[in-house]
Amino acid sequence: MISQTPPRSTEEPRAPLRRSLALERLFVEKLYQQIGRPAIQIVLWDGTVIGDHASPIGRAVIHQPRVLRRLLVSPILSFGEAFAANELTIEGNLIDVLVEMNRGLTRVATPHFWPTFFSRQSSRHTFAASRRRVYHHYDIGNDFYKLWLDKQLVYTCAYYADPDATLEAAQTAKLDYVCTKLRLKPGEKVIEAGCGWGALALHMARHYGVSVRAFNLSREQLAYARIRAQEEGLSDRVEFIEDDYRNITGQCDVFVSVGMLEHVGPENYRTLGEVMGRVLTAEGRGLIHSIGRNMAKPLDPWTVKYIFPGAYAPSLREMMDLFEDEGFSILDVENLRLHYARTCTDWLARYETATSQVRDMFDDRFVRMWRLYLASSSATFVSGDLQLFQVVFARGTNNSLPMTRGDWY
Repeated sequence: MISQTPPRSTEEPRAPLRRSLALERLFVEKLYQQIGRPAIQIVLWDGTVIGDHASPIGRAVIHQPRVLRRLLVSPILSFGEAFAANELTIEGNLIDVLVEMNRGLTRVATPHFWPTFFSRQSSRHTFAASRRRVYHHYDIGNDFYKLWLDKQLVYTCAYYADPDATLEAAQTAKLDYVCTKLRLKPGEKVIEAGCGWGALALHMARHYGVSVRAFNLSREQLAYARIRAQEEGLSDRVEFIEDDYRNITGQCDVFVSVGMLEHVGPENYRTLGEVMGRVLTAEGRGLIHSIGRNMAKPLDPWTVKYIFPGAYAPSLREMMDLFEDEGFSILDVENLRLHYARTCTDWLARYETATSQVRDMFDDRFVRMWRLYLASSSATFVSGDLQLFQVVFARGTNNSLPMTRGDWY
């Protein structure tokens, strides 16, 4: 995709600022060296080009001196803000440029106080904060998500067992893959924590004959899910409940959570583990599906501030807090990282065909902000900065499960 480049600034620095601007340009040169001289060019407002690759993947164009000054203070946050404001544009394929930049940035520690500050911010997962954050992202309107998600509104990683699969087919394959790993049997009771628009709960009831109690805090999503259940004649087998995971009660044979752990916060993992331990039967089993990291560190500050307040992607070591205290055994761990990269790329392609409608719903800044979010999500999975973990577990005393995973494949 090619970004339209606005006219270059005619802003001329005054004499006292020239030395400062020269130092800033020197800083950009130094940073470019530190991140391994990626195959991109950085173009400054006065036409200065940094990067001498004969065939660059693309170019990052900075249109105002003030953007560079902000980048010096907090590069990742300011990059996102400048992109959303159209003060910084990308020429070339946005995902490819971001992959190239991200591979270099992972070698450079984020300066100043952002990691500590945002990790502290993301740890405040009170009931009120959780509800507020859900509204910030998920309740901006079902009509918006219908523009670029699949027909079932599945907003988590798809599963491309067939590389030529459409997004619809890959999302249905993911729902089946989760059910297969859970080894669902007709008549079983399932609890789902964080059910989105209800696609998995309805799929489990429709195709596997189970009854489901699905918990969520998003009123928009729940309203849509309840209508679907009623239209499909599944209201007697699927109950959609507006409540926090911490309030889940009752008993179930299967516990599943797809795409919710990112919003729980590490300080609450043991609490979620206690919930699973409380509701699962003696031979109960479960699956946790979550974006993750290879090492513990917070998400980038721009995403946390503008897209997913309070979000955190755990390492596998951190995820063990869900299981250890309750005596759960890990049965399987799978990493679907490249599946999520492909999912985000498919989402972005659909989003780009609907930007005029998105602009009518919101504004130009919102269009660019979500373009960056979807593209950078794909790029971070491609570059290995983010992972996608599916963890299957059961009680450590459960001896009734098959001794191999042959039935899965």
